[in-house]
Amino acid sequence: MTTAILLAATSLAEARPDTRTMDCQQLQQLIQSRRAVVLTTGPNTYDRYVRQFGNECDWPEVPMSAYVATRDGHCPVYRCDQPIGDLPN
Repeated sequence: MTTAILLAATSLAEARPDTRTMDCQQLQQLIQSRRAVVLTTGPNTYDRYVRQFGNECDWPEVPMSAYVATRDGHCPVYRCDQPIGDLPN
């Protein structure tokens, strides 16, 4: 049972595209073509990235600027987050 869980977790991590293996243009094209995609961004990190214009975020979140490491440096992308003016007090 433990082996099956470990294999499933490993398979999921391997199936997720890794931003560090792509150049910025490839990464941006991938996000545009899929509209939203979960990407590995480091040895133990991942996040969901979306197109700038679209309805991939759940309200009240909107696409906010972010940067991820790519083969050719840091690449500008968007991820869903609450607008700064809408943070709770």
